[in-house]
Amino acid sequence: MEIATFASGCFWCTEAVFQRINGIEKVVSGYAGGRTVNPTYRQVCSGDTGHAEAIQVHYDPSKVSYEQLLEIFWKTHDPTTLDRQGNDIGSQYRSAIFYHNEEQKRLAEEYKKKLDQAKIWDDPIVTEITPFTNFFSAEDYHQNYYNENSNQPYCAFTIRPKVEKLEKVFREHLKTP
Repeated sequence: MEIATFASGCFWCTEAVFQRINGIEKVVSGYAGGRTVNPTYRQVCSGDTGHAEAIQVHYDPSKVSYEQLLEIFWKTHDPTTLDRQGNDIGSQYRSAIFYHNEEQKRLAEEYKKKLDQAKIWDDPIVTEITPFTNFFSAEDYHQNYYNENSNQPYCAFTIRPKVEKLEKVFREHLKTP
């Protein structure tokens, strides 16, 4: 197993997307890149801890490559909005890749450069590519959130469209039921 750590706004959204990918064994919602040890959701939401809402992906590289994970990451959120995804605003909702080794760093930087050159978005990409320093699991009620609360309004209106897009665009990468 290998580990990747991504932040792309609300961790409920990101978790719901990556849980559906073949080769991913576990997705943990949590907080990455901040100063406070073992922060609470309330502390992170204040914007004072320096953490991003993030997910840690445990994956089998023989089934899904880091490059494929990057493609899914880039194409399932807006990497051009600084400290924001949709209605979620604050540094805790920033777009970031927390690389675990030099190969992850190289691949992330190459992919970002390729996207910048292709001018896919009108605005520049603001995704941070930064060394992994820490990750703290979020409280239990944040884990597996969409799967356990899919009828809740936020899930229905914000997360479900992302999952539906994933199912159309990345059909070949999905787990089989």
